[in-house]
Amino acid sequence: METRSPQRPGLQLALSTAAFAACFAVFGSLSAMMPDVRRLLHLTESQKWLAISLPVLLGSVGRVPLGILADRLGGRPVFALTLVASIIPVVLLGLVTTYPMLLVCGFLVGIALASFSVGVSFVSPWYPAHRQGYALGVYGAGNIGQAIASFGSPVVAGLLGYHWGFWAWGVLAAVVLVAWLLLARDAPQRGRPKGWGDYLRPLARPRSWVLSLFYFLTFGGFVAMALSLPLLLTEEFHLGKVDAGFRTAGFIVLATACRPIGGVLSDRMGGARILSIVFPVTAVCALLMARPSMDTFTIGALGMAAAIGLGNGAVFKLVPEFFPQAVGSVTGLVGAAGGLGGFFPPLVLGVLKQQTGSYAPGFICLALFALLCLAVMILTRPRAGQPVTAG
Repeated sequence: METRSPQRPGLQLALSTAAFAACFAVFGSLSAMMPDVRRLLHLTESQKWLAISLPVLLGSVGRVPLGILADRLGGRPVFALTLVASIIPVVLLGLVTTYPMLLVCGFLVGIALASFSVGVSFVSPWYPAHRQGYALGVYGAGNIGQAIASFGSPVVAGLLGYHWGFWAWGVLAAVVLVAWLLLARDAPQRGRPKGWGDYLRPLARPRSWVLSLFYFLTFGGFVAMALSLPLLLTEEFHLGKVDAGFRTAGFIVLATACRPIGGVLSDRMGGARILSIVFPVTAVCALLMARPSMDTFTIGALGMAAAIGLGNGAVFKLVPEFFPQAVGSVTGLVGAAGGLGGFFPPLVLGVLKQQTGSYAPGFICLALFALLCLAVMILTRPRAGQPVTAG
């Protein structure tokens, strides 16, 4: 009966994916427009990288409270408020004239990145356990919003003016907000709200922190590359901003397309088995990107996009499986770790580039961290179907 109603799972999954994509487009607009912002505000190297990284802070820490609120209140009202909170700063970004104003508006636009945990809490109750990987993988494909902004912002700005490089995504988010308010419904099988302790208790379990470490690499690597590639390609390889935006969009599209595939494969093979392939492949690809050659850099970037995309789907197959009663809060913790994984690498790349004159040491650090994740996974051996209480 429910599957034929306006509340059918497929519609709710499509709406949440669209809402997440709109939020990600809002979030991605700043890095896409940074070459123009840098010239307009005459930013230094360190100012540029800080401005790019700062939104990830709110996008990271905001995932925990938003995830808990979505568990308690339902994803529908919380996602609606998150869309509103995303529209305001992206409109203001188009009006920025000073560096402090850029930092404030950039920090606030990070709320769009924090929307991820809300959608996971919203989508998860609509699907049975054996389809969680598929559902959350499709929802995570909303990452495509950043690809749209990476390529679209320079094009829109060229056609309509600098301000619209930001404002276009505020308009998109507003349209999605209207559709969300009209059609989105929380799953009827949602349980009664629990106490705060019930949501916070799973965050102390070792398994939640292991998953956070893995997501720090996979999603953090995705965010870091999506933020950094426009500048790496324009400055290191001297590409035009539209060409760089197109290549960045290609990276994002590939990683996004692989995310639901990672979820489906994890449904069949187990998330840990997928991650055991993802981590060494990521290490090899990072080393390829360390070489100052466009050919090896491109091969490494595309290989990394595929690997971390699969890894993102695998990690979030394990979250609702291990923590079915606290999906939002654990998603918030794991998602926060992933967001922080996107905050630190651009800063590290900038510092190492300033000290050594090369981005290679930063990519070598990334390869070593991927091998560390592999070692942790081997030692902890998280297995699908293992009781949550064992974690």
